[in-house]
Amino acid sequence: MLVQMKTVPIQHIMDNMKDTNRKMHFKRIQKFNNDWVSYKERKDGKYIRYGEDNQFPDYLIKLYNQSSIHAACVNAIVEGIIGGGLTASDEQAISRANKKGETWNDIYTKVSTDFYLYGSYALEVIWSLDRTRIAEVYHIDFSHIRAAEKDHRNNIPGYFISSEWKGLKKVSDKDVHYLPMYNPHTAEEEPSQIFVSREYRPGQEYYPLPNYNGALKVIELDTEIDNFHVNNIKNGLAPSLAITTFTNGSPDDVEAIEQSLRANYGGSDNAGALVYMDVDSPENAPVITPIAQNGADNYYNTVNDISLQKILTAHRITSPMMLGIKTEGQLGGRDEVIDAFLLFNNTVIVPLQQDILRGLESLLAVNYDDLVIGVENRQLYEDGEVEEEVVTSVEVTEEEDQQINEESND
Repeated sequence: MLVQMKTVPIQHIMDNMKDTNRKMHFKRIQKFNNDWVSYKERKDGKYIRYGEDNQFPDYLIKLYNQSSIHAACVNAIVEGIIGGGLTASDEQAISRANKKGETWNDIYTKVSTDFYLYGSYALEVIWSLDRTRIAEVYHIDFSHIRAAEKDHRNNIPGYFISSEWKGLKKVSDKDVHYLPMYNPHTAEEEPSQIFVSREYRPGQEYYPLPNYNGALKVIELDTEIDNFHVNNIKNGLAPSLAITTFTNGSPDDVEAIEQSLRANYGGSDNAGALVYMDVDSPENAPVITPIAQNGADNYYNTVNDISLQKILTAHRITSPMMLGIKTEGQLGGRDEVIDAFLLFNNTVIVPLQQDILRGLESLLAVNYDDLVIGVENRQLYEDGEVEEEVVTSVEVTEEEDQQINEESND
């Protein structure tokens, strides 16, 4: 079939465009800019910023407090690291850590949380008066420390400590406390030092990154999904109806109408309520147009499932059932849980325990020769039996392992 096309002069088209441009006004709508916090390091006077805005650890805390899935993963792993607590070949060695009455188990519990949440931990080490022994050890919240610039040997000389970095514009002795890096050889002139566990991370010179760093945007997405659903329910009127009035009222009149609608029909408590309006004539009746959801619920459910899987992957949790999460289509057999736990314990928990133990052992070795410390760890075997075993920083002989177990049983 032939279709006859009508030719329109170019000049006529141009004239119409000019008329249209005179009648229409375009405005550029600003798109949302994500406020994701960067972990990049940057020098700022005497210290190195922990993230470009110096607030990266606070960002990690915010995600931990706001994402239920992420918090469950962090809590499960930290509880696994802590296990049954520290034990040692000489229990007296870990019975007291400082004058506050804290034991090394108290220190270990705090250190375990910092080590997984931030990727590192910090301790204040106070030497004895004769500088031959470590008198006290205190935990320092890792989010409070900022590294000093490296010296000519590429070593960090020390750290500045403050709980108020957000409003701090310039470092001074009044605002922050400085501790030199832990070094037994300089204990004579530096009786109080800071011990920081530093794990190698490509691209990072001063600060660590947590193991789950690659999923930070997905964790933030999880918080935004929750925020969306909460606000969708609280502002139940907004996404479901469009109301147009023809009063041509003043701004005060329009605001009064809006407040009245929200007061009477907004929020989850008013779901399904009848909308009743009384007007003086049909010409002034408002137009109420329902807004279709267009499958938004299914879309966010899909995004939620994707974010769940990515968060679990970042934490290396192979089965959500370990956290009590039942996913659709999952059979949930006993063997699956046991296999997932065995993999999780041997590839995640034990290596983290050993990393922490190596640091603590190096400090305890100053006061105690040949001391072996470990963590009482619950081991689940393939046959379903549960036994307590001791995880140490290095492989120990059967005799040492038996000695540690005997001490812990006593």
